[in-house]
Amino acid sequence: MLIDLANAVGGYLQDVFVTNLDWWVVLGFVAQGLFTARFVVQWIASERAGKSVIPFAFWLFSIGGGVLLLIYALYRKDPVFIAGQSFGVFVYLRNIYFVTRDRKNSAVSEI
Repeated sequence: MLIDLANAVGGYLQDVFVTNLDWWVVLGFVAQGLFTARFVVQWIASERAGKSVIPFAFWLFSIGGGVLLLIYALYRKDPVFIAGQSFGVFVYLRNIYFVTRDRKNSAVSEI
């Protein structure tokens, strides 16, 4: 029984991880790389500041990775992935709006 379970799991993992390397898989990895880079940027900025900060680049990487992951999810027709990325992209766009609005207001008040 244990061998059957190992074979079943091994077959599943092979189906998941051994795939044709097509442009969609490349897009998925690029998107995931952008999405992961946002955490690296945030971590470095926080370490430099000595406190938790969210730099503007975090939101840019979030939008880039989020949009590409949404495109990938649409191609894969995964409703859970689509719903999650759709909401995330909305949140990232809204935060970029707030940051740019606040920067404009700060620039006007300094004049």
